[in-house]
Amino acid sequence: MRTLFLILACAAFAAAHAQPYPSKPIRIVVPYAAGGTSDILARQIGPKLSETWGQPVVVENKPGANGNVGADFVAKSAPDGYTVLLTDLGGLVISASVYPQLPFNPAKDFSPVVMVSYSPHVLAVHPSVPVKDVKELIAMAKAQPGKLNFAISGIGGAPHLAGIEFAQRTGVQWTYIPYKGGSDAVAAVAAGQADVLFNGMLATWPTVQGGRMKALAISSAERVPSAPDTPTAPVPLLRGTARCSE
Repeated sequence: MRTLFLILACAAFAAAHAQPYPSKPIRIVVPYAAGGTSDILARQIGPKLSETWGQPVVVENKPGANGNVGADFVAKSAPDGYTVLLTDLGGLVISASVYPQLPFNPAKDFSPVVMVSYSPHVLAVHPSVPVKDVKELIAMAKAQPGKLNFAISGIGGAPHLAGIEFAQRTGVQWTYIPYKGGSDAVAAVAAGQADVLFNGMLATWPTVQGGRMKALAISSAERVPSAPDTPTAPVPLLRGTARCSE
């Protein structure tokens, strides 16, 4: 699963300004837990925007329901451009299908501002899992159906669907363990409380570099320059699904 990150504001905000923008503090709402990819990006971008605009830029985490709690908060905020959402673009697309009664309309309640970043996902395991590549992971999961615990950032999110897609295409079975966010899922695998995950590379790679997780593949069409020894994911969907969306 590849991920695009987008900053969105309430629809029709541009018409709301009678004075130069911005003239007061801006709030960036991250609809996921602290420490995840969206949170890292927001905290990198916020100080630069503050420096450029001369106004405070505050990052606020509002996690829950795979990003829907924070998205709903922004959708219902004043459409003046001072409350914006930094989210995984795929999450918005997925939510419209997974949650048929969303309290907001992803297509109508937001105006896109800018695409911030592209991040592939990493397939990683705890170092104690006795596999050295994806082929061995598949063989182990098939030999012991349901034994491996697959950490996810929430039910119905991109990492969860990536795990389901991988399992369906390879014929494996594992047990999905939901956590409050991508950072919690990473921490669980790093601590040996879960065995395997798919998660955004930006938030996951430092743990891999620290030796607390073992990367098996990256969901990119080509090898990532910063991880040249890690192969791309062998599942076609994971190599080619950058979507408009822990």
